[in-house]
Amino acid sequence: MLPDHVEVHRAPLVESAYTRKRDWALPPERTRHWSGRASVQPDRSFEVRSPARETAQRRLRVYLPAGATVESADRLLIGGRWYEVDGAPMVWGTGGLRHVRVNAWEVEH
Repeated sequence: MLPDHVEVHRAPLVESAYTRKRDWALPPERTRHWSGRASVQPDRSFEVRSPARETAQRRLRVYLPAGATVESADRLLIGGRWYEVDGAPMVWGTGGLRHVRVNAWEVEH
């Protein structure tokens, strides 16, 4: 059984005169793409300290069911915290443990 609730959010692309970018200003109800149970496991965390600023980074490994669709530009909502998808999701489509593995990343200032 998958113990953690995870939401995958995907914002639409908007074009300006010079570029295209995701419109994350929309409310979460409008960007929710998938919601369900997953297994969230710690990967690593580290801090960077300098006189200018201190940052803490957290990385998680998220194992979603095989039917979940997630892309590298999506964001994840896990336990009330927002995470960026880091890299391309990896699909394991054979055997009895089919799943999608996602690396999630958060930076806190």
